[in-house]
Amino acid sequence: MKALMAVMALATLAGCASLRPAQTAPADTWTRWVCDTQTEVLWRFADASRDTVDVRLGGGDQVYRLKAEPGASGALYSDGVLALHTKGEEGLVYWVATNDLIGRGCKAP
Repeated sequence: MKALMAVMALATLAGCASLRPAQTAPADTWTRWVCDTQTEVLWRFADASRDTVDVRLGGGDQVYRLKAEPGASGALYSDGVLALHTKGEEGLVYWVATNDLIGRGCKAP
């Protein structure tokens, strides 16, 4: 009887393990860039496909979730409020509605 209970417990645990979500939560590792305006930009890929990034400005707590959009060169991410355009190891950040530049030449210090 104990052997049957052990087998059933293992089968239940195996079934629960297969219920994991396909997408894992983003790593808590942020890439830190500093722009020509001395604005600090923290960003990370929010999913494994790299179609979404999380961005924080100036070390603040607000996180902007930006989605990949078509761009001429490099990668462009936006949520309609904030945009991050990366090319190689640097990028620029701006407010979409007003086209106000937050910083250019953003890169690792």
